[in-house]
Amino acid sequence: MSSFRASVSLNNKPHNSCNGSFEFGSPKKERDSGQIHVIVGPMFAGKTTTLLRRMNAESGNGSFQGIKKYSVLDKTLKELCFSGRVVEAVGLLCRTGVRVETETYSLLLQDCIFRKEYMEGRRIHWQMVIVGYEPSEYLKIKLLILYAKGGELSTAHILFDKLVERTLVSWNSIIAGYVQNGLEEVGLDLYHGMRIYGLMPDQYTFSSVFRACASLAILEQGKQAHAVLIKSQISGNVVVNSALMDMYFKCSNASEGLLVFNNSLEKNVVTWTALVAGYGQHGKVIEVLESFHKMMDEGFRPNQVTFLAVLSACSHGGLINEGRKYFSSMMKDYGIQPREKHYAAMVDLLGRSGRLDEAYEFVKSCPCKEHPVVWGSLLGACRIYGNVDLIKLAAQNFFELESENVGKYVVLCNAYASFGLWGNVAEIRKFMKELGLAKDPGYSMIEIQREVHKFFMGHNTHKQTEEIYEVIIDLTSVLKDADDVPEL
Repeated sequence: MSSFRASVSLNNKPHNSCNGSFEFGSPKKERDSGQIHVIVGPMFAGKTTTLLRRMNAESGNGSFQGIKKYSVLDKTLKELCFSGRVVEAVGLLCRTGVRVETETYSLLLQDCIFRKEYMEGRRIHWQMVIVGYEPSEYLKIKLLILYAKGGELSTAHILFDKLVERTLVSWNSIIAGYVQNGLEEVGLDLYHGMRIYGLMPDQYTFSSVFRACASLAILEQGKQAHAVLIKSQISGNVVVNSALMDMYFKCSNASEGLLVFNNSLEKNVVTWTALVAGYGQHGKVIEVLESFHKMMDEGFRPNQVTFLAVLSACSHGGLINEGRKYFSSMMKDYGIQPREKHYAAMVDLLGRSGRLDEAYEFVKSCPCKEHPVVWGSLLGACRIYGNVDLIKLAAQNFFELESENVGKYVVLCNAYASFGLWGNVAEIRKFMKELGLAKDPGYSMIEIQREVHKFFMGHNTHKQTEEIYEVIIDLTSVLKDADDVPEL
């Protein structure tokens, strides 16, 4: 095979889609003669020139033949990845117009997933389509993970449906994608589909399932998944045990959550934090602080989540001095920079204790005063103690930050209504109507025999609504006092 000659043509205008091209063998006459044309954008001229110099060096001694034109590009792309320059690597790939090795595609996709460069990962997929590359099943799973983590669930599901063989990794990826994007019910349906498919869950599956059950507060399905976990003989996994503890605590079964903790063969800061946060969710302030100190006594270093649970517990328990001590300890003893939620917890701590002026001064001096959650905490405290002037000030700042958030309008309406400021309420509701904003209706939920029943406020959409109301009327007639007239 004859050796190749290389020539460069720089062009500001991309020759191909995917933001440019790197083209071998064009036009036909030059392609027959073995000449290489490289079309690149000016941003990548320097990087590509290095690649071309290597091509020229190899073509000069006759060693740059056939597959060499691919291997040089592959090596360059890998070197860019290994040096943390995946964005540059993807840019160069999208200017090539040629296929690279499966290993190179895999490395690029994995690096995009690891660095959360999901848009760059999509560009890799586009490049595959443009050059006519059919990804292997392994690469399809990589793409599935990319789209699932990036929140593009429709694309991820299409890739999942087209897999020739659905492995455990592919099932875990699609389940986790739905759960992490707030579609827990879909994730659980897929989990049951995976079980029907005949696969045994692993630690990644259980972590997603327990997280979904915790979010939906459906204890029965969580228990069933726990039984499968016991049968699978997966033990000692701190992530799974922490998710299982969180599920039991959020499903109001603190005793089972503690039992899981005590039976855990291995504990780390995540396990301890799940216990501390779980006690906090149940308002057990003493248990929160005892667990926190025991955790430190055993040599575990608390993290941001641990401190948030402790500060929230101090707030609910009215422990002002203790809360201040822990807040100061974050930076002083552990070098943890407080975030907006930690500052909001401190505002809530001061506000619940009636120290509204002190809470307001704390908000003004904190570095997170531009975050709405801080002003929301102050607003909630003002509603409790009836400081009308401060509630107007807090409401104004709360409203200006992320004003497109529908929930904030509702909070403001409730705050104004609690003080009889009906003019302000009417003004906010009018503004919401003009913008076409509407709050999602609230609902309660109950699980019966693995079926979740939802009851929406103001909507009688449940299929057994009439029967439910009949039972309520019958119960009311039996339980009510002689002078009690219930509102139905």
